[in-house]
Amino acid sequence: MKRRFLAHWALGLAALGALALPLASHAADEAPDAFIKRLSAETLDAIKADPALRGGDVNKVMQLVDTRIIPNVDFPRMTAAAVGPQWRQATPDQQKRLQDEFKTLLVRTYSGALAQVSDQSVNVKPLRASPDDKEVVVRTEVVGRGDPIQLDYRLEKTPGQGAGWKIYNLNVLGVWLVETYRSQFAQEINAKGVDGLIATLAARNRSNSGQRS
Repeated sequence: MKRRFLAHWALGLAALGALALPLASHAADEAPDAFIKRLSAETLDAIKADPALRGGDVNKVMQLVDTRIIPNVDFPRMTAAAVGPQWRQATPDQQKRLQDEFKTLLVRTYSGALAQVSDQSVNVKPLRASPDDKEVVVRTEVVGRGDPIQLDYRLEKTPGQGAGWKIYNLNVLGVWLVETYRSQFAQEINAKGVDGLIATLAARNRSNSGQRS
């Protein structure tokens, strides 16, 4: 497997795992590295056990996303960070549409890579954090054919009901997902405004609906 494709698959694993897998309730004091280790194992097990997911079936992936409320990812924060300062000026309806289109973009972009899941595993590296930290980086690597692929997660500790760790950014081979999309989104917003960005994302998702990346 080429390193570039394995990196593409790793980001797909992270994005879809964060968005789409059914998880039982876990204790709020679960360590962040333990959370990522469990999430990675459950993601791989679910993909390997389901031919439709392993085949990159977009509809099946979207069904999982749409029918389960998963306390794995702070998607409003992820979308807001990707949109940048204009997020605060967006109306609630625009914010919802941005979240929906961004989620669809991530799922459709990376679902095709799941077809290549075979003997990959994820190693979680020792955590460098204090027990009192509310935001941490958990570093992992995806191991399979070829060189290991760096896959890191930025997590935040959320209080109150449903307390626990949530993912709000992903890093593959030194490139953070949110920052990558922020530069793309900024160009669209500067040229066409928030509604223009929404329209561009919707058009991209329509064009990807019958394709696999």
